[in-house]
Amino acid sequence: MNSSELVEAISQLRKEKNAVIMAHYYQTGDIQDIADFIGDSLALAQQASKTDADIIVLCGVHFMGETAKIICPDKKVLVPDINAGCSLADSCPADEFEKFVKAHPDHTVISYVNTSAAVKALTDIVVTSTNAKKIVDQLPIDEKIIFGPDRNLGGYINSVTGRNMLLWDGACHVHEQFSAEAIIELKNTHKDAVVLAHPECKSVVLKLADVVGSTQALLNYAVKNPDKKYIVATESGILHEMRKRCPDTEFIPVPPEVSEGGVGCMCNECKYMRLNTMQKIYDCLLNETNEINVDPEVAAKAIIPIKRMLQMS
Repeated sequence: MNSSELVEAISQLRKEKNAVIMAHYYQTGDIQDIADFIGDSLALAQQASKTDADIIVLCGVHFMGETAKIICPDKKVLVPDINAGCSLADSCPADEFEKFVKAHPDHTVISYVNTSAAVKALTDIVVTSTNAKKIVDQLPIDEKIIFGPDRNLGGYINSVTGRNMLLWDGACHVHEQFSAEAIIELKNTHKDAVVLAHPECKSVVLKLADVVGSTQALLNYAVKNPDKKYIVATESGILHEMRKRCPDTEFIPVPPEVSEGGVGCMCNECKYMRLNTMQKIYDCLLNETNEINVDPEVAAKAIIPIKRMLQMS
């Protein structure tokens, strides 16, 4: 099938099966355009908790499918590519994190949503980059906190809250590799541009940013200020929605320090997010394959910190 036929076939299937397609902003533009709902991790979790669909096709990475299944145990949750993992989630194996938590028994455990269900089950509160500061601010100032797995996000939250959270040493392969030197060069070339950066970036990058925020927050800022020019340091998938919402605004992506696409490539893409395709969406919905299931005992523990996050948000 060509692209237009795929769009029509997917639309027909989701009507027949009472399915909803949810896509993260880091998906390719064609997937974002066909989705019933697009958003960041928090928005996808919130939307999953509200849907009356029988099937959720989660176009993102594996942990997002797990989160949707934990929130909606009675729904069938499918992912287009079962191998779409997450380098950040992989940097925090549940068995090692459990040892870390047990070594600090007097600490409240806050885990970023970019973790496996097993890690969430070891957690007191789940957070996203959108709500992490808001949630940490609600805890007593003297509360001892473990924050995992993203050391960059945790360090940023420490810096803006005055906390001294104990950080797990994990990172996102996309946000970790943005080039500070490239940002400086771009700022010199585009002196009127505003630098937008995701808090998963290294501190040296965040210090160069004018605005630091979650994917949704960066999008919101650009939409509210469409007259500006932007240098963007987050996964390049968000540029699709930014350009769609602000067609007359210039958005300049920050390249990685070492490009997987070769010399001169300006793209910084999540290789896992890019495993999803329109054809795979059609296939998984047609055959109801790549279903996400979570062990009931793990899910029963993991839903507690997720619900706490949704309440505190």
